[in-house]
Amino acid sequence: MPITADDKLLLHYPIPLPDSFFETVKARWPQLKVHMETYPPGNSTMKNTDELPDEVWEGVTLLSVVPPPSAAKMKNVKFVQLGSAGWDVWLEHEVFLNKNVEFCNTSGVHAPQIAEWAIGAWLTHSHHFKTYMEQADRGVWDMALAKSQVTDSVGLRMGIMGYGAIGRQVARLAHALGMEIYVQTLSPRPTPESKKLREYIVPGTGDPDGLLPAKWFSGSGPEAVNNFLSQDLDIVLLSLPMSPQTRHCIGAEQFKILGKKKPFLINVARGPLVDTPALIEALEGGLLRGAALDVAEQEPLPQEHPLWKAPNVFITPHISWRSTKLTERITDVLLQNLERWDKGEPLLNRIKR
Repeated sequence: MPITADDKLLLHYPIPLPDSFFETVKARWPQLKVHMETYPPGNSTMKNTDELPDEVWEGVTLLSVVPPPSAAKMKNVKFVQLGSAGWDVWLEHEVFLNKNVEFCNTSGVHAPQIAEWAIGAWLTHSHHFKTYMEQADRGVWDMALAKSQVTDSVGLRMGIMGYGAIGRQVARLAHALGMEIYVQTLSPRPTPESKKLREYIVPGTGDPDGLLPAKWFSGSGPEAVNNFLSQDLDIVLLSLPMSPQTRHCIGAEQFKILGKKKPFLINVARGPLVDTPALIEALEGGLLRGAALDVAEQEPLPQEHPLWKAPNVFITPHISWRSTKLTERITDVLLQNLERWDKGEPLLNRIKR
């Protein structure tokens, strides 16, 4: 659908986008009206795009945002570029349910930094970095901890649930450390073509052809999940989308299965994938050697929540996506999609609803 003088692009982000993006848009589509709004990170009073003045919304046909505006504000919108990889907050949105409006996500732009967070959390746990840092803060040289076991990564088996851009970059780093990779996806990937990633990928990262997994599993129900978790996994990474089908896909039954090997659990996807009370019991009962969580079932996680006190757990406030290169990658996806929209070509990272 050609971009015309009747089109207006509204961008609403917690951080400014690069000047080069606006220069490129102006040079490529001088007829396109562009309006940018920012809100300070953590300022919930400004997160809601609905609170922008009516004149800002007037004539908006192309939209790029993080949190969803109301359907009333989006009455003329034809294309939405999400600033996030996940779209679970849109699932019941009236405009999202309208198949005449195209939706794309920014899957892939967060993969390098989230993968580094995941592997960094594992290495911090396995090499006891947290304890040594606490000792250093006190100026203590104490080698008593050296008697504790240190597990290096060579020969370990990592199980990855969800093999998109994030899962593939974690697999790349884990494989470089000497790990064996098992993955599980919703649908089977029996052919080389089916294993390829069809989304945005940062050049030189990930596993675009799906060559790293030693074994590939598929399915979404408890039986399929339990079968995958029964594969003697040393580390389990959750990087799958949140949906009604995946909610609490890891619970008491699954932790009992994992307890035979006592793996390290990493969740960089969404908190509700895991049943939190069951997770706490698994940590307290020694069914896991530890857990690294960048997400929680309740965000923000209350100060008095028992998860903070669970043993061997590392929690960060949903920040693994942060990177100085994030906006550069987001605008790369957006520019590619504006070009494709203008030429009537298939969109990048199109969400299949």
